[in-house]
Amino acid sequence: METASFAQNVKEQYKSSDNLQTRISLHAKYSQNEGGFDKMIESSYEFKPGDKVLEIGCGTGNYWIGRQDTIDMCSEFILADFSEGMINTSRRNLAGMHGIDFCVCDIQDLPFEDASFDVVIANMMLYHVPDLELALSEVKRVLKPGGTFYAATYGEKNVMPIVHEMLREYADAPKYNRHFMLENAWEPLRKYFNDVRLNRYTDKLLITDVNDLADYVLSLNGTSRIFGVPRETMIKVFTENCVDGVLTIPKEYGMFIGRA
Repeated sequence: METASFAQNVKEQYKSSDNLQTRISLHAKYSQNEGGFDKMIESSYEFKPGDKVLEIGCGTGNYWIGRQDTIDMCSEFILADFSEGMINTSRRNLAGMHGIDFCVCDIQDLPFEDASFDVVIANMMLYHVPDLELALSEVKRVLKPGGTFYAATYGEKNVMPIVHEMLREYADAPKYNRHFMLENAWEPLRKYFNDVRLNRYTDKLLITDVNDLADYVLSLNGTSRIFGVPRETMIKVFTENCVDGVLTIPKEYGMFIGRA
């Protein structure tokens, strides 16, 4: 897939929050780890009073619901996304909260001055960015010396790599690949940040209705690298991979943490 076409597909699928909500719903319905991914994220963050915080790729903003104390501790708190639709959704979801500014922007061209933030967050989004090096250099530029970068992502043992393998006979796509996953994010991060470490999170999905998984795949709108596979084919293959009516898919995530 050409970079320009891929970038356009990403913009199209995140034009509104509907596709993202479909994927969130699958995890909410079938995940088994009672701690939850949000708990791992929360335990990774180390904010200090007066910090200036920027989250890029904020999505629906749902993570921050009920976390007014954290926002109040910060002297500046900005939620950013390159999709105006996502920012509008975040504004609605966080309408009852205060101290939050919103910004539509691209991580590859951040509209902020050098050394503006103590903390920059980019969770579950860097694998979509066409120019990863440019994105990381922009994050480094806007971080203060000694500032912290948080970036969550996932590994090969996860939904889409496994789905791609199940559909390999039908998918008109090359081998599944991402340029910012648990297995390959170390090198680019260490190029721009110091003391890079990783907090891991493991879980699994026990899917009892494979229609939900088909909805998940179709919600990706051209960015999944699975093209032209009919829904009925997906249902057939997913069903064949069930054991006693359950399709088990491991989930492997992690939070990378680096210092500017």
